[in-house]
Amino acid sequence: MVMPPDTSLVQWLPLAGMLLAGACLFGAFRSGRRRRLIENLPTSKTTGVFIGLVELKGTAESAVPLTSYLAGQPCVFFEWTVEEHWSRTVTETYTDANGKPQTRTRHESGWTRVADGGQGEPFYLQDDCGVVLVRPEGAKLEPATIFDETVGRGDALYYGKGPARAVGNSDYRRRFVERAIRLHAPLYVVGQARERADIVAPELARDAAAPLFLISTRTEKQVESGYKWGGRGWGLLGLVLWVAGFVARGEAFGNPLENRLPLYFLVGGGYLVLGTLVWAWMVYNSLVDVRQRVRQAWAQVDVQLKRRHDLIPNLVEAVKGFRDYEAQIQTELATLRSQLEATPPGIAGPDFQAVTPVSRVIAERYPELKASELFQKLQQNLVDTEQRIALARGYFNEIATHYNTRLETVPERYLAMLGGMKPQSLMAANDFERAPVRVELATTTSGR
Repeated sequence: MVMPPDTSLVQWLPLAGMLLAGACLFGAFRSGRRRRLIENLPTSKTTGVFIGLVELKGTAESAVPLTSYLAGQPCVFFEWTVEEHWSRTVTETYTDANGKPQTRTRHESGWTRVADGGQGEPFYLQDDCGVVLVRPEGAKLEPATIFDETVGRGDALYYGKGPARAVGNSDYRRRFVERAIRLHAPLYVVGQARERADIVAPELARDAAAPLFLISTRTEKQVESGYKWGGRGWGLLGLVLWVAGFVARGEAFGNPLENRLPLYFLVGGGYLVLGTLVWAWMVYNSLVDVRQRVRQAWAQVDVQLKRRHDLIPNLVEAVKGFRDYEAQIQTELATLRSQLEATPPGIAGPDFQAVTPVSRVIAERYPELKASELFQKLQQNLVDTEQRIALARGYFNEIATHYNTRLETVPERYLAMLGGMKPQSLMAANDFERAPVRVELATTTSGR
């Protein structure tokens, strides 16, 4: 039987539907992965941030804030647009079904952007424990709308903040919209933390390898809900497109519906199975990612311990010059000097101790050392190192706790069992301290 010309392409509709459904499934996977990332990341305090992907909540603070262009509000970021409305009537000529020329009119209207701008700056995110520096360049910013007005030519705003020239066919109506992150505004931030170059403290900045860098005026629940419904929407659309191709093909060839229903159920079931496999793949990879971040967190502790190990010999030499050098301090320093590496939590072996208490005891026993510039510098380096270790320990415990929680959550625990994943023991404090980051924030605001 020869295929009718008008249905020759219909047989490709199932394949086209499957390809489009695959694209939708990818969109659902991407939204689901980001939702899971947000859902599973523990919310850190600013004093618990070190190196790695973190989630924070706090307020935007700056000693010298910006002033937004339209609303004149103090902020750390703003962007604004000016749009002008236009309308016109178009007359066109066409040929009707009888081959006779005809004319018709059509009304067109719309908005054209005539001006825009914005500005941002690094700022501090402050919570009830302290502050952390945020560098917003490269982040996905979700500011709040703080100004939205539509005015006519008689309003002072029309030319005061907009261009002097009008667009073609203008109705002389302009819409002014500004979105900003205002000073003291509550923020939800997900990003990669790194060590600052100027002081021993973390900062959040763009990292090409990070899965997400988000600065939002929405709450965590709102952000998570957006990704959740986005993923469900993409998934449902994919199912419709997956089945629609087969439905369209069956309708084109006139096959009875009762004969096609089993095929539709089979096709829909295949899509659901594929979606389940993609979900399992996403969850397992997410668990592997968290486990890897636990290992990276421990590696950061190890790096700082090695850095401290290199400083201990200098402390030994500084103390050796004193004749009443005691055996007890010799023993303590020798023990600390041997701690090039520490045993990870949960594995048999010696634990490490903080060096700061020992250095304080030495300074108290040998008052002459306090006046030594070399010893003071060495002691400050040791204190900085102890702070780095405290930061690394806090981040390790935080991400390890999150990892352990996921291993106990159904249905993820079954996938973790298949992968042989085991809980991670936490690190003891061992007298490590972290000094607060001191930042002076102005109580009055000024604009630029």
